[in-house]
Amino acid sequence: MERVIVYVDGFNLYFGLRENNWRKYYWLDLNKLSQNLLRSDQMLMQVNYFTARIKDSGHNQADARRQTIYLDALATLPNLITYEGHYLQKTVRCRNCGDTWATYEEKMSDVNLATQLVADAFDNHFDTALIISADSDLSTPVKLVRQRFPQKKLVVALPPARRSHELCRAATGHWVIGEDKLRQSLLPEQITTSSGYVLTRPEYWR
Repeated sequence: MERVIVYVDGFNLYFGLRENNWRKYYWLDLNKLSQNLLRSDQMLMQVNYFTARIKDSGHNQADARRQTIYLDALATLPNLITYEGHYLQKTVRCRNCGDTWATYEEKMSDVNLATQLVADAFDNHFDTALIISADSDLSTPVKLVRQRFPQKKLVVALPPARRSHELCRAATGHWVIGEDKLRQSLLPEQITTSSGYVLTRPEYWR
């Protein structure tokens, strides 16, 4: 059996779903989605999820609560590891009026994904890496792994509404994740954690 590790670029997947107005698919079981993307001769070894917790700006408490519920739900899944980056505050100035305001930029998710991908390749943890992203910045580590380990396959599963010709050219192969795969890969409406706490799918995500 061909060993597969899946690398999920959380924000790239999220923004692809949001661009299609597919909130109903935010409640994704990433293990199930990964399994649904594999062939019958492939074995899922692990799913790595790369994201960052939303920075509280005073206007996004509901978003932060929904994200926390989702991350807690993912924590109940076997063979799934979440790697958290962070948000960096920066000041933006209006070119017309000169006013300034604080905004936040997500950092480290792509670096964490690239680092883990290269480390797993060197440690021979996979035969195929399945990368769920359309971030062109990942083309460099993908090229590196393919050059150093030509027998390994690096396949890109593009999130809905997201494209990167550069990343696709760097990979062994690529395709777009279809809505049917998303529909088949949702978490249960309620999930009970090991402590007995019940997590419920956010109403806004229906």
